Amino acid sequence: MSDSVEEIVPDSSAKEVQGTVDHRDYSSSSSTDGDDFRRPTNEKSHLFGRQKPVHAALGGGKPADILLWRNKQISAGMLAAATVIWLLFEWIGYHLLTFICHSLILTLAILFFWSNISHFVNKTPMEFPEIVLPEKLWTEVALLLRDRFNCAFGVFWEVASGKDLKKFLYSILGLWIVSIVGSWFDFLTLVYILFVMLLTVPWFYEKHEDQVDIYAQKAKKELKRQYSHLDEKVLQKLPKVPFVKDSKQQ
Repeated sequence: MSDSVEEIVPDSSAKEVQGTVDHRDYSSSSSTDGDDFRRPTNEKSHLFGRQKPVHAALGGGKPADILLWRNKQISAGMLAAATVIWLLFEWIGYHLLTFICHSLILTLAILFFWSNISHFVNKTPMEFPEIVLPEKLWTEVALLLRDRFNCAFGVFWEVASGKDLKKFLYSILGLWIVSIVGSWFDFLTLVYILFVMLLTVPWFYEKHEDQVDIYAQKAKKELKRQYSHLDEKVLQKLPKVPFVKDSKQQ
């Protein structure tokens, strides 16, 4: 009888010790979970809701290297070539067709004379590379342009359908700003400005990412505040037009 009592007492004490340990584990885990829940998150909000680095957001590869000036020779060469072309057309008064013809004449003349002179100066004639445009590349470009145009037409019809007043006002404001900027410059100058911005703005943003994000957040908050005032004072007072139902629903 005493043996059975001695066997029961250790078992009960072991269960009490195990329960105490489990309780401590649960309390520690719950406190840890609570600390994780109360711990503030330090996630930064980037421009346009970007989650990836700038290089990855631009698609990566050689195009991103050129835009971010990782390959300075190509980036500088493209910027210099665009500047020379812009100066030729804007300051000298060159026309596009004239420029193309003069460039071809100069290229053909240099290659023709070099091919003939090389026999007299004991130089090997220039070997012209065979240029063949890959069919797969141009097919992908055509499909990409088709998808972009279809997406643009889809957005246009979505805005024009009258279902979203906010998108309609944003579209009108954007087109109005573009029309004002277009009245300041001609088409070639506007293309040149956009090209220069394409080669400088991503590089500048990558160098000063934190500062730009802070100012962008402030500007976003201010725009939301102005839009809320406009919505409260003007948009909510406009009469609501009932949407036309589809013929299937009728």
